[in-house]
Amino acid sequence: MRKTGSQDNRRVCSFCGKRQQEVSRLIAGPDVNICDECIHLCNGLLVQESAPTAQKPAIVHNLKVPKPHEIFDVLNQYVIGHSETKKVLAVAVHNHYKRLRQSMHFQQGDPLFDVEIEKSNILLMGPTGSGKTLLAKTLAKVLDVPFTIADATSLTEAGYVGEDVENILLSLIQAAEGDIARAETGIIYIDEIDKIGRKTENVSITRDVSGEGVQQALLKILEGSVCRVPPGGGRKHPQQEYIKINTTNILFICGGAFVGLKELIQRRVGRGVLGFVDQEARKGTLRPFGGEMHPEPEDLVRYGMIPELIGRIPVVASLAELSEDDLVRILVEPRNSLVSQYQKLMAMEGIELSFTDTALRELAKLAHKRGTGARGLRAMVERLMLEVMFEAPRRNTGGTIRITKAMVDQQRVDPDSVTVELKAAS
Repeated sequence: MRKTGSQDNRRVCSFCGKRQQEVSRLIAGPDVNICDECIHLCNGLLVQESAPTAQKPAIVHNLKVPKPHEIFDVLNQYVIGHSETKKVLAVAVHNHYKRLRQSMHFQQGDPLFDVEIEKSNILLMGPTGSGKTLLAKTLAKVLDVPFTIADATSLTEAGYVGEDVENILLSLIQAAEGDIARAETGIIYIDEIDKIGRKTENVSITRDVSGEGVQQALLKILEGSVCRVPPGGGRKHPQQEYIKINTTNILFICGGAFVGLKELIQRRVGRGVLGFVDQEARKGTLRPFGGEMHPEPEDLVRYGMIPELIGRIPVVASLAELSEDDLVRILVEPRNSLVSQYQKLMAMEGIELSFTDTALRELAKLAHKRGTGARGLRAMVERLMLEVMFEAPRRNTGGTIRITKAMVDQQRVDPDSVTVELKAAS
């Protein structure tokens, strides 16, 4: 005779292993059982996964889309020079985020309702220290969207030592504090994109795992696709759970110095010239490599970028090398100017810091000569202020410090002279 009661007592949940008497209810299936506690847990996971999708329309609806002139005005407050490039960026970014809200402007039946506006990623080209990264950071600040910077040189093709291309999405998710829907409207700046170019124009028969292979891997996330990102970073594993993120509405800004591209452009422009041509006369026919001159796709292909990648980054903006006057303005004019930053540091020690005009000009002259752009200015000011920043907290005397051209020439402020000034001021 069958003892159903004893068999019911032996039933356990196939998921958590709890027996029937340990839970409120145990639902039996043909081959498996599940308890009410596991049902609630599974339901919570499903709700959590579907929540970002439900929140997405609200996030897009509340997204601020400043007008191009408003973006341009804010960029002017933080970045010196590059007026033409700022206009290109302002229009491209405005159109990108206006694209996200297109469903709010057109209704079913409208002739333009079914027209899909394609995404336009941006390529910034210019020498080091010209302000490429700062432009991208400022754009994210204007729009109040998650922002992250990725280094293209650390990426490799899947299966090789290095980082997968999908890992750059993880830092954007972290910047959005885990909010997938918000991350899907963010900005990713891929720096050093020129370093992953093919070494030659010919297709290689060997693996180029950190060059052409990475470019191929970038194609799907730049154009827009649902990517699976390992939550802890690192390589993918068959048993690992993934975070799904759609890159269709993520704006990608790629930046690089593209050293040597100028010569490729000049070679193309000078193509077809026969006989002896005066070099100075030839130079006069060429526009400078900067905001006025844009490379053709064939120039980028010769540089080592694959045509498919170039096609996915239609907006190209070039930044000219900063002049000596630009570097002087960078020291004092932007909201977070270098001089203001060190004045704030010194003010926290009760010290009033100032620079003479000749000192500022000398700093700009040295940075321009070294070809390091705005980044070189910080390195020089940091070295110049080292002794002052070391002594000021210890002496705690307050006072004033005035940086002169002679101090810049010595590349240091003499601690003894600072002590005299501090004592005299106090």
